[in-house]
Amino acid sequence: MIASPYAEQLARIPVSEHRLDVDGTETSWWEYGPADAPVLVLVHGFRGDHHGLEPVVAQLPGFRIISPDLPGFGASDTFASDPHDLDAYTAWLDAFISGVGIQGPYTLLGHSFGSIVTSAAVARGLAVPPERLILVNPIGAPALEGPRGVMTRLAVLYYRAAAALPERPGFALLRNGAVVRVMSVTMAKTKSKPLRRWIHDQHDTYFSAFGTRDSVLEGFTTSVSHDVSEVAADIRVPTLLVAAERDDVTPLSAQQRLATLFPDARLEVIPEVGHLIHYETPQAAAAMILDFLGSDHLDSEARA
Repeated sequence: MIASPYAEQLARIPVSEHRLDVDGTETSWWEYGPADAPVLVLVHGFRGDHHGLEPVVAQLPGFRIISPDLPGFGASDTFASDPHDLDAYTAWLDAFISGVGIQGPYTLLGHSFGSIVTSAAVARGLAVPPERLILVNPIGAPALEGPRGVMTRLAVLYYRAAAALPERPGFALLRNGAVVRVMSVTMAKTKSKPLRRWIHDQHDTYFSAFGTRDSVLEGFTTSVSHDVSEVAADIRVPTLLVAAERDDVTPLSAQQRLATLFPDARLEVIPEVGHLIHYETPQAAAAMILDFLGSDHLDSEARA
């Protein structure tokens, strides 16, 4: 496994692993930073797990960061009986936040598919609502519309083919290294060869850590059937959108339109990056997050 370019920063932040029963779904989650720091809850993207957001965590030493693996991915179990749809994920997130014991102010952050889950959960009403919402690479428009709709439809056929096959070849197709590499090469925009190699290694290592074929297909269907624009008008907390100039999933024009749908939203754009802000430009994303939250909420270490 290739060493992370952010490993030294991350190593300075204390981390502990936990396991929690969330309404019958065993959920693995990680806690970073001091226990008495401002709280930030992270929700990762489709087919990823908590590792994907660690480069951003590494830039935020002044927070208590809570980062679970979504059900069906990483080390968390699949839903026992519910389909992996938006209703199940928002209900799980609500129960998870309460189950972890968060009672005071906190900020909720979602990346990519996590932006769909977090925005829907906030719009529907969480038992413990966040003070603020941060969406990194938000899915800001219907995936089946626009110039990238053809590629999305091809992906739908890929997942359906994997689900229709017998179990062993179906799993093999979903975990096919060549397919994962094509996805990784397409999304990576950096010209740094060492960084590109590390990104590909991250996808090779974690992108196939999912529970079952059904959970992946259901999760993918959810990811292309919903987007943040559906619920933006119902989100009543200050929201930061961290968008990418070259995002292959949601074009910048759609992100600009999305920002106008919120009652209170700020759009920040990182140039020359695509859908992998969390891998390629976590420093820039963290700087925008710190500015959005305000330096008065942070200790001197976080401002350094």
